[in-house]
Amino acid sequence: MLQPLEVADQIPTNVYFPEGSVASVVATLRSRVNFEVGLIGWEGMTGTSVLCGAPSPFDCYVQFIGTALILPTEALVSALNASPTLKTALNLYAHMLSVQTAYTALASAHAPIPERLARWLLMIHDRVDGAAFRVTHDLLAIMLGVRRPGVTTALHILEGERLIKSTRGQIEILDRNGLRARAGNAYGKTERSYEELIDAIDPKLVTLKLRSKEAALG
Repeated sequence: MLQPLEVADQIPTNVYFPEGSVASVVATLRSRVNFEVGLIGWEGMTGTSVLCGAPSPFDCYVQFIGTALILPTEALVSALNASPTLKTALNLYAHMLSVQTAYTALASAHAPIPERLARWLLMIHDRVDGAAFRVTHDLLAIMLGVRRPGVTTALHILEGERLIKSTRGQIEILDRNGLRARAGNAYGKTERSYEELIDAIDPKLVTLKLRSKEAALG
């Protein structure tokens, strides 16, 4: 079971800054169907609603286990009040996360499942070390908001194009540039915005975390 970090309609007790982990922001429909609306990794933080003193609109779970820095919400609020530059930086990140959410909605409404899957795999790859990671078809179905057979078909398509290697419970990215081409306009806009934001804070992070992926698997 995924470890909860935030509960919808509640102000989180703590906020998390992932380092080697990935968190998933999940919306739940009235039908109790879960749907991923955001991903948070080394580039950001959970609990962005705290920045405006509001409760979390969505649930948030640990999707890929790893390390993270934890900060009590009260301590973050105190730090924000004491540091205008910190508040500006985190507000910019919250804006970028909202852009990511908007593009997730756009992809869900208009992109075929293989393109959506390609986008999701690229977003995970941006946030984890290595080209292979463990993930089940059932989890992918929840994250993409589709039926499991649709995930299986999309995986077969991407594997047939030699973009990925899919084994039981694990996916390995073989051709990142090919995945980017497959994802089309669903991937790229948000990522460029993240690069610009992070580059303004620490240019080395962009080189180490993002551009190295292109060099390794281009």
